Amino acid sequence: KSALAILGRNPLCFFVPHPYSSDQSPEQSTPRLQYLLEPLHAVVHTWRGATVTLPCVLRALPNGYRVRWSKVEAASYLESVIVVTNGLAQKSYGPLSPRASLRQSHRYDASLTIANVALEDEGRYRCQLLNGLEDESVSLMLHLEGVVFPYQTSTGRYQFNYHEAKRACEQQDSRLATYQQLYKAWTEGLDWCNAGWVLDGTVHYPVINAREPCGGRTLLPGLRSYGARDKQRDRFDAFCFTSVLKGRTRDPPALSFEEAARACRSRGAALAKVGQLYSAWKFSRLDRCDGGWLADGSVRYPIASPRPRCGGLPQPGVRSFGFPNKDLRTYGTYCFVGT
Repeated sequence: KSALAILGRNPLCFFVPHPYSSDQSPEQSTPRLQYLLEPLHAVVHTWRGATVTLPCVLRALPNGYRVRWSKVEAASYLESVIVVTNGLAQKSYGPLSPRASLRQSHRYDASLTIANVALEDEGRYRCQLLNGLEDESVSLMLHLEGVVFPYQTSTGRYQFNYHEAKRACEQQDSRLATYQQLYKAWTEGLDWCNAGWVLDGTVHYPVINAREPCGGRTLLPGLRSYGARDKQRDRFDAFCFTSVLKGRTRDPPALSFEEAARACRSRGAALAKVGQLYSAWKFSRLDRCDGGWLADGSVRYPIASPRPRCGGLPQPGVRSFGFPNKDLRTYGTYCFVGT
């Protein structure tokens, strides 16, 4: 069978074949590269808003060759073409095309440059040399520095189907986290009892401290999994991912929710979104002891340096007062203005 299955008439999306069959080792299935240089690092680190280059350099130029860059989409396991070149001309495809280009610093250079990196750009990329029967490729992972946070609605936990969870994260200046992002967050201390969707449609919850409401005390710490669930029918919370952002937060005095929104607008800003507050806490070490309104109607406050009279918890984090009555003048406000 063909190594890839074309979807309908569209040659720009195709299924990613399993790298090797059950009776074949990775070493047996991965031939030595003849034309492409192995990248020095398999993972390229970046952050939102940056310009990043994924290396792909040829050691020789075979006759009639083409180079194709593509990205494996985490939610669908499809591979979407970004750009194709024959060394003389190139053609770009898909939503990345306005921001993606080939570096071409010399005639052997087919490296991919992505400008203004977005949250959805994280993932696995493939540079493939197409040369008849001698096709070969290198694979790289683009990793965004960021933070994962749990999110639920004002009406309580387990209200989102998959599509609603995806939209909810996007509304909070974030996106649904991948399983790998959630796993990394767990290794860094994320401890949350409510199960939530991740990007591939599976549901998990991270536990550091085993306790009765979280599966019992006898289970070891870990990333507990409900596996793949029905994206329309099943309802859970969401695990969202956000990264560095250019901007700053401001915190006017105690106001009602509507007064807080007006106060932000009068300063040329807007009520901060949950993802923006998490980003400021994670990357700018924003530290405030007072709860403040956010755009979704929740009240939260970021603690970078834990202390007894700021929530009492020993770990840094973003604390939450939930979704109080919007008429209360008990809380401050977190505004955000981009730079």
